Amino acid sequence: MVISTTTAGTPGGSTHRYFSEHLTVDERIAKGKKARVTAPRRSHEQWEQGGGRPDPVALLQGQAATRVPELVPIRYGRMMVSPFTFYRGAALIMASDLSTTADSGLTVQACGDAHLSNFGVFASAERTLVFDLNDFDETLPGPWEWDVKRLTASLAIAGRDRGFSDKERANVVLGTAAAYRTEMARLAKLRDLDVWYSRVDIEAVLRQIGGELGLDGRKGADKTLSKVKARADKLLAKAKTRDSMQALEKLTEVVDGETRFVSEPPLIVPIEELLPEAEATGATDRFHTMLTSYRRTLQSDRQHLLNQFQFAGIARKVVGVGSVGTRAWVVLMLGRDGQDPLLLQAKEAQVSVLAEFAGKSKYSHQGERVVAGQHLMQASSDIFLGWDRVDGLDGVRRDFYVRQLRDWKGSADVDQMIPPGMQAYGQLCGATLARAHARSGDRIAIAAYLGTSDTFDKAVCSFSETYADQNERDYDALLKAISDGRVIAQSGV
Repeated sequence: MVISTTTAGTPGGSTHRYFSEHLTVDERIAKGKKARVTAPRRSHEQWEQGGGRPDPVALLQGQAATRVPELVPIRYGRMMVSPFTFYRGAALIMASDLSTTADSGLTVQACGDAHLSNFGVFASAERTLVFDLNDFDETLPGPWEWDVKRLTASLAIAGRDRGFSDKERANVVLGTAAAYRTEMARLAKLRDLDVWYSRVDIEAVLRQIGGELGLDGRKGADKTLSKVKARADKLLAKAKTRDSMQALEKLTEVVDGETRFVSEPPLIVPIEELLPEAEATGATDRFHTMLTSYRRTLQSDRQHLLNQFQFAGIARKVVGVGSVGTRAWVVLMLGRDGQDPLLLQAKEAQVSVLAEFAGKSKYSHQGERVVAGQHLMQASSDIFLGWDRVDGLDGVRRDFYVRQLRDWKGSADVDQMIPPGMQAYGQLCGATLARAHARSGDRIAIAAYLGTSDTFDKAVCSFSETYADQNERDYDALLKAISDGRVIAQSGV
């Protein structure tokens, strides 16, 4: 078997290898078990705020320096809603903290921001709904444990926001860690191609779960679990409506017979309103040129499909929580007529928050870094996923990645989750993360490291609760910084 190696890093930078070349299965198992010596599984429970820990607000302010100034207050406003929304925007803070924790030395293509809201459903190229990771802005080779802890801590924090008891939160986190561990063990036994083709057809999973739990309309079904499945079914139905036609209806209007983006500042602003007419025309031309060169990063058949669409307009759009302030554009393309839309999102790709701690990417183009990482981790990626570089409104040349704005996309509503629902969702996320890691990392060594006991599960459960405490302290620090006028927040946007 030929085992590929991937190196991350510029000359003189850090080097990462997913695998040791040409090891036998027994040697890979031994490697995983040996890693327990340098990083005992119980050591993953440890988190202590050291004296040299960076100021969390200062880290956020450092990120703000490269973002659109008038949008940064919206980011702070969204982060101040709750400890969980703060956590969503605090990927850099946690990356800094995780760099001080134990790791086994086993490297994967890490997501870098694997909290529970960065998993979701979307359409595969075969037009089935799949469940997978769906945010790769921070992807980079790194320790697999960092992604697991980012996920489990997010569940502990979300559980607190929902008012779950200590026991209910522990059940959620333990179930998630166990799902990661057992799925990695299952994948360790499979052939390489079987691992690569593995994916979650979410509709088939729900049908199976419904039958196993008696939630398919049979008398005597558990009412609580029935509600969980009903909500999941509703989510999937809604996801299938979230496509380019729905985005066209929501984000555009017809003026004098032409389809144009609506103006809802600051959330969506047509380029014509951001710049004087002559400058807007020049910027539009630059983005049009970018689309032409972006095509070259697609497969030839997808280039052919994209060529059938005509550029019709562009607008700036505010997206997410942690991403607010990075430059994001929506691009309207029209096919055979005005009712044949393709809406693309061109999103700025900055240096990964992991880079300072895990080493620089081998890709000089940050958009290419995101796309390459997404292809490596996702079982099925957007057919229009590509990258390019363009001069911004301020004349600065920046990296972007491009994808469809909406293609049957949906995510779980954390604010509506009950303990059984979050437990089931956490298990689904844990197993999905294991599959993503198994595509790039040494699944056999990782499975051997984790073993069959719940030692690792209990360790990350303890870590997650301790880190949830830390997250609340950091959240309070942001609120104080806002109250003191150190940072300015714009809420309700």
